[in-house]
Amino acid sequence: MNSRILGGLCAIVALGIDQSTKALVLNTPELERGVEILPFLNLVRVLNDGVSFGMLGGIIPWWGLIVLATAIMAWLLAWLWRAPDRLTAAALGMIIGGALGNVFDRLRYQAITDFLDFHFGSYHWPSFNLADVAIFCGVALLVWDGFRAPKDKPENRKEDHRKGNSSGG
Repeated sequence: MNSRILGGLCAIVALGIDQSTKALVLNTPELERGVEILPFLNLVRVLNDGVSFGMLGGIIPWWGLIVLATAIMAWLLAWLWRAPDRLTAAALGMIIGGALGNVFDRLRYQAITDFLDFHFGSYHWPSFNLADVAIFCGVALLVWDGFRAPKDKPENRKEDHRKGNSSGG
């Protein structure tokens, strides 16, 4: 499969999962007060007007965050267009899809719908959503790919094979 197509499919899947889960959350009145799912996980509807973990909430206007996110997504799309391999393309697609899901929220509600509340006792991790999970996973894949030895990357294995070298990887 073409890297660009894979990246686009990953973006569509991330966006679809994000938007469908947010629609469920927004249409479930019980989540206004929160529902315990596991001893360390609650589902609770939170509208976040900031960026990651609510930082900068109220400091940067919602439309400014849309402009910033759109500029970053344009840069990521250009990177995706030139992605050297499918791993990079999939990672970028996940980041783009997650970012787009959060931009849609900002356009509709001037805030992002968060609902996953992990906690240990009275200590709570800031609430987040599945767009954030897609972004995190995409970034983690890019970081992991950056640490891989060049000989382990697909484009270099093809090159070695053409030269008649067998690295066994």
